[in-house]
Amino acid sequence: MRKIRRREVVCHPTTATGAWADLHPLLVSLYRARGIEDERQLSRDLKVLAPPTALKGLPVAGALVADAVERGERVLILGDFDADGATSCALAVLGLRAMGAAHVDFLVPNRFEYGYGLTPEIVAVAAQMRPDLIITVDNGISSLEGVAAANALGIRVLITDHHLPGAELPDAACIVNPNQPECGFPSKHLAGVGVIFYVMTAVRAELRRRDWFRQRGLAEPNMADYLDLVALGTVADVVPLDHNNRVLVAQGLRRIRAGRCRPGISALLAVARRDPGALVASDLGFAVGPRLNAAGRLDDMSLGIKCLLTDDPVRAEAMAQQLDELNRDRRAIESSMQREALASLDALQLDAQSLPWGLCLYQPEWHQGVIGILASRIKDRFHRPTIVFADSEEEGMVKGSARSITGLHIRDALDAVAATHRGLLSKFGGHAMAAGMTLRRERVDHFRDAFDAVVRMQLTEADLTAVLWSDGELAFDDLNLELAQAIQDGGPWGQHFPEPLFDGEFTLVQQRLVGEKHLKLVLGDPRDRARLVDGIAFNVDLRRWPDASVQRVRAAYRLDINRWRGQESVQLIVEHLEPL
Repeated sequence: MRKIRRREVVCHPTTATGAWADLHPLLVSLYRARGIEDERQLSRDLKVLAPPTALKGLPVAGALVADAVERGERVLILGDFDADGATSCALAVLGLRAMGAAHVDFLVPNRFEYGYGLTPEIVAVAAQMRPDLIITVDNGISSLEGVAAANALGIRVLITDHHLPGAELPDAACIVNPNQPECGFPSKHLAGVGVIFYVMTAVRAELRRRDWFRQRGLAEPNMADYLDLVALGTVADVVPLDHNNRVLVAQGLRRIRAGRCRPGISALLAVARRDPGALVASDLGFAVGPRLNAAGRLDDMSLGIKCLLTDDPVRAEAMAQQLDELNRDRRAIESSMQREALASLDALQLDAQSLPWGLCLYQPEWHQGVIGILASRIKDRFHRPTIVFADSEEEGMVKGSARSITGLHIRDALDAVAATHRGLLSKFGGHAMAAGMTLRRERVDHFRDAFDAVVRMQLTEADLTAVLWSDGELAFDDLNLELAQAIQDGGPWGQHFPEPLFDGEFTLVQQRLVGEKHLKLVLGDPRDRARLVDGIAFNVDLRRWPDASVQRVRAAYRLDINRWRGQESVQLIVEHLEPL
C-alpha cells in the first residue's frame, strides 16, 4: 500500500542573490526542501570537498603505502564482489600503477566459496601471491580473524572500508573508515570507492613530499581522472548523497559526459544503450551498476574489475558484452525466484493485517547471488523489512540477504536478535538499509519469529505504509523541456537527496503495454483535453494494468527528457498510478 504526501513548500525570496539568482525559481524551492540553506552547498567544485586531514588514519595510510611503493614491495588489493568493491579495486590498482608501484595485483573472494571480506581462508589464498601489504577496499572492518591470520604470516594489512564497525576493531597496521570511533570526517556516507580515493590522494601527497615522482621522471597522476570510477561506485552502492558525495558524483559525471572515462565504463554504457553525453546519476545506478554487479552475483567479479582496468576499447567492449549477458541471466533467475516467492506468500493466504512485519523467505535452491535483489523486490512490493535465505556451500548453513524500509536500521535489528537469542546468528554485518547473515538451516524458523518480534518492537503500523514524498503539483504549462532540463542539471539526485517527484490528476487518454510489463501512457490536462503529455510506468502490476475502464488518474511522476533519434520531448516517469 502506498500513499502520497507532499513535502513542505519552502518559499524562496523574490530577490534571490548570489548563486541562488542563477537558478530556476522552482529549483530553489526544491533545494531548500532538501535542507540546503547555504549557497556553498550548491557548489560542485572539488575545492569544497571535505578536507582529508579529518579522515582518521589517512596520514599513516599514506606513509604505509608510500613505503611499499618506494621499496618495490608486492601490494595486493583485496576487493569485494559488488560495484562499489569493483570500482574501489580498479581505482587502487590504477592509481598505484600510475604512481610507479612495481608489483600491484588484486584478489576478489568468490562469494560462493569464501564469502565476504578478508577471511582466514582468503588470506591463505592471498599468501600464495606473496604480498607484503594487503589493502582491503570496501571491506575489512569486521575481519578480526582474517587480519590476525595475515599478521601471523607477516603480511601487513591496511583496511579501507565504510561499513559500520563492531565492538572490536581488527589489529591492522592502519584503518581508514569514516565510521570508525573517533574519526571526525564530516562525510560519514563515503562509499568504499570514496574512501580509497582519499587514501590514494594521500599516497600521492606523501610520494610527492618524498620527491619520488621527480627523481624517477614520473608524471604525477591527476587523481581527478579517477572520478568516473568514484561516481559509478558511489551511485551503485546507494549511499546517501550528502554534499561531499554530490561533489564526487557530479565531477565524475562531468568527465564521463566529456568522454574522459575508462574504456570499460564507455563500453558498459554502450551495451546499456545510454548516451554518455546526456548521462545522469540514475543511469549509473540502473544501467551500469547492475551489469557490473552481475559478474559478482553469478560468476566472478574479476571480470568486472578487468573491464574497468583495461585501456583497450576492443577488450572492454568484449568484456562488457559478457557482463551484459550475465545480467540477462541474472534477470531470468531473479524473475523465476520472484514468482516462487510471491507464490509462497499467496499460499499462506494472509491479508495485509496478518502478514508478518518482518518478512523471511527461504528456498534451498535459490541462487545466493540474487537473494539480495529478490529481498529488495519483495521489500518494495510489501513495504516490510525483508530477508531472503538460500543454502550456503557450508554444510548445514544458510545465507541471508536483508533489505529494510525507512525507520528500521537493519544491522541494529540483527544485533538485537543476536543479543536476545545467543548463538542464533553465526555472523552478520551491514548498515542501515542492507545487511547479510549466516545461520544454521534448522534455525531459520526460530530466526523468522525472532526477527518479526524485533521489527514489531521498532516499527509502528503506520511505518508499514509506503510514503511517496511529492514536491507538489505542477501546472500543465510547467511540463516543458526547460524545467525538465533545469531539474536534470540540478542533480546529481539520489539516496537522501531524492530526484524531484510531483503529483497531479490527469485524464488517461491512452495506455498500452510495452516490453511485457511497462505501461506506455498518454496523459491529458483535465481542463483542456487537447493538451497531452507522454508518460511511462515501469514494472506495473499486470493484475491492475492496463485497465480500459479507467479514464482519470492521479499520478506521482518525475519530469524526464525522452531523447529519440535526435529529437527531445518531455516524458513523465510515473512512479505511482491510481484510478480516480
